[in-house]
Amino acid sequence: MEKLAESIMQDLMAELKLVTKTQELVELKAKYIGKSGRVTELTKNMRDLSPEERKSVGQIANKLKTEATDLIEGREKEMNNALLNEKLQNEVIDISLPSTKIPMGSPNILEKVIEEVEELFMSMGYDVVDGPEVEEDHFNFELLNIPKGHAARDAQDTFYIEGEEILLRSQTSPVQARTMLKGEGKVPIRMICPGKTYRRDDDDATHSHQFMQIEGLLVDKDISLCDLKGTFDVLAKKLFGESCKTRFRPSYYQFTEPSVETDISCFVCQGKGCSLCKNTGWITISGAGMVHPNVLRNCGYDPDVWTGFAFGFGAERCAMLKYGVNDLRVFYNTDLREMKNFDRKEGE
Repeated sequence: MEKLAESIMQDLMAELKLVTKTQELVELKAKYIGKSGRVTELTKNMRDLSPEERKSVGQIANKLKTEATDLIEGREKEMNNALLNEKLQNEVIDISLPSTKIPMGSPNILEKVIEEVEELFMSMGYDVVDGPEVEEDHFNFELLNIPKGHAARDAQDTFYIEGEEILLRSQTSPVQARTMLKGEGKVPIRMICPGKTYRRDDDDATHSHQFMQIEGLLVDKDISLCDLKGTFDVLAKKLFGESCKTRFRPSYYQFTEPSVETDISCFVCQGKGCSLCKNTGWITISGAGMVHPNVLRNCGYDPDVWTGFAFGFGAERCAMLKYGVNDLRVFYNTDLREMKNFDRKEGE
């Protein structure tokens, strides 16, 4: 048995020297230590041997299998190392050559403004709510105290899909109406609803038929203009810096009463007057006001119990002011040269 084991080991070593390919090594491994291999065959007739013989044969077979396995694995390691060295030699990179510059983009600045506003209001307990862009006249106008034929519709003339009932929303206020209806007049609401809106308008440096609007709504008990003013102060300072001041001016909107225009102090001239603020020292940012009792009533909230405020502004206008963009169309064209100035981290 010992001579047979020695013969098998010699044969294995001889054949290992001739192996040059991985597949040849796999076949050789199966030939010697596989289920039907030569080493395994040594213990095939163990049942016919006496206990003493089984012990002796078992020891010889186990030793032979261990040595054969070590030899095969050693050869496999040598072949793998040789293959790796060959790859390293053939795939040498000349680091002295100039690298290829890969242009890196950056988030669209409209998205950056929207995300900044979302993070601020979420930190104050508001929900970010979405709604359909193809909307019903009932939600886009009627629930918001703008009945058919009302003059306020002229300023929000939009695109109609089917007759006069299905349209592209002219504001994100329908999302507010849907949220209030869902609340069934029983729960307070804190929400903002950013999204695309559409209006029949000329496309020029400051207008577009499509724009991003960010609206907010708070409905609760004992809400006043003071709460709106405080909220707007926080928003303005977040977007335009801690030195930013705010003011309200009386205005008119069909869905709020009283209504206000919200202004910020000019961050270029610090309120002294310049071309940006048209020498007034102030820049109008958004419209806002207390939710009209009719809107509350239409959406299931008792105006004798609940009050609230709403506001809305265009993300494009804020981005244009914040980043010094003088043409709104820059946000929607595909010329990367226009956006190159913004391919950097905030604060660089």
